[in-house]
Amino acid sequence: MAIQGPIPVRFEQVFPHGCFIVGEVEQVKDFDASSKGRTVYAKDKNTGELVWQVAVMDADPTVKAGQKTVSVKILSPVQPIVPTALPGLPFVPVEFDGMTATAYVGQNTGRLAWSIRATTMRAPRSAAAPVKAAAGKDVAA
Repeated sequence: MAIQGPIPVRFEQVFPHGCFIVGEVEQVKDFDASSKGRTVYAKDKNTGELVWQVAVMDADPTVKAGQKTVSVKILSPVQPIVPTALPGLPFVPVEFDGMTATAYVGQNTGRLAWSIRATTMRAPRSAAAPVKAAAGKDVAA
């Protein structure tokens, strides 16, 4: 098979309605390398970067309640900084760059699942700024 390893994806493909941070950014532990009293943190096997994770809520209204929260892993040498909260919102909106998706079979369910990784997280781009469409007309971003 030609597809090997993580599949590059765009933020808009994974979260077409956006997403919100609903947890803290945490460093991922390497449970295989850790021992009692000695914690070892996970590093990406391809890049050597530390692995961090953050829980996000998918803003897609059609997603079932049990599938709304997803963990996104971020590869970074230092802890990623959560974007500034926006006034009036209960959660912080976020976007990710450098995203990949890796398929795996869930141990508990036996079903296909996806591991989502990114290289950076940031505040969403403004939707008010027009971008040029292919036909040369301005459209909302």
